[in-house]
Formats: sequence, C-alpha cells, structure tokens
Amino acid sequence: MLSAKAIHKNYGQLEVLKGVDLELDKGEIVSIVGPSGSGKSTLLHILGTLDRADRGTISINNNKINSFNDKQLAAFRNKNIGFVFQFHHLLPEFTAIENVCIPGWIQGRKKNEVADRAKSLLDALGLANRLENKPGALSGGEQQRVAVARALINDPLIIFADEPTGNLDSANARELHQLFFDLRNQFHQTFLIVTHNEELAKMSDRVLHMKDGRMGNGQS
Repeated sequence: MLSAKAIHKNYGQLEVLKGVDLELDKGEIVSIVGPSGSGKSTLLHILGTLDRADRGTISINNNKINSFNDKQLAAFRNKNIGFVFQFHHLLPEFTAIENVCIPGWIQGRKKNEVADRAKSLLDALGLANRLENKPGALSGGEQQRVAVARALINDPLIIFADEPTGNLDSANARELHQLFFDLRNQFHQTFLIVTHNEELAKMSDRVLHMKDGRMGNGQS
C-alpha cells in the first residue's frame, strides 16, 4: 500500500529526517512512537503529501507520488488520503454533517450521494443524533469522531493520524483507537498513526520507533 525509501528532509541547517524507510501493507494499523523532535510528524506530513521530501521515493498504491506536480498531488490527496489531527480543525460555522461532507463536495461528487455517505459514517460512529450540531455543541470526543468521519468520506486508501488522541482524556483516547480497528474491519482502511501514547500504540498491528530522524530497528 505504501513504500517509502531513504526519505530525507532538512529545514535550513537542521536535518530532520535522515534516510527513513517504511513499508505499509493494505489493511494494516501501524503506529510510530518516539520522543518529541524525532521527526514523526514531519515524516507523516511527507507521506501524506502535505510536504515534500528533499530526497527519497514514495509510492502509494503503486503511484509514484514524487513525480506528481502540485495540482496532481492535491487531486490524489483528496481522493486517496484521509487525515485526522490532534486538533480536529472542524469549521465552527458548519454542522457536523456539513463538516463531514466538505471533502466530498470539493471532489465534485453529487451532494445527495455525499450527504448519504456522511450520515451512514456518523451513524456508524455513534453520532446519528448529532448531525445538525455545530462543533461548539459537541464534546471533545464527539468532535474528533466527526473529524474521523470527514477523513473517511472519500473512502481513502490510507488514513494518516497525527496525535489523534492528544487532546482527549484516557477513556476517549482508548475509544478512538478502538474505533480505528472497527473501521479497519468494516471498511478495510489502512492507518498510520503518530502518537506519544505507547499504551495505545501497542494496540496496533506494528509499532515503529523513531529517534533523531531515523527509524529504529526496534519494531514490535
């Protein structure tokens, strides 16, 4: 599903990624752990096409994304990649269902089709009675589940999650991680999760350890 080889990234004189290799199979849930500043989020943003590597190659579902221009990359990202961040980035003036629908509308799909898919996702995530609530009327856990539904609306090949439980209490954090497994079983999605929470990371199929811009040998 995803293959990254010798990924390097510098910001000025600071070498953030020092030749990272990573392979991900379809349907896997893999977590990346490591100390702050180890390059985890930078790697996730590069793999998710939000940033470009200085050197190295990335292939997602046999698409060599290094060769894409910015327009091709944006179209590929919208269709094939979902994101869940620590901060949910929901638009406060829109309802839960409208927030979920936005990526589908950007893709130009039929409004009714997108709305039906959004309803079924929110229902699956236990939010059937919160469709018309704006983010300010939702709890933190509910807001993050809306963000997960938004990440799934275009049926992406892979979902990148950057500290998705960082703003949640331990009960909501466990619930969200379990939700990723339920979604994988239901929709066969692939997840790559950056997290500081080692306990939750251990729920994953594999745990990768990053330190000082390199992927450690300690896979578990």
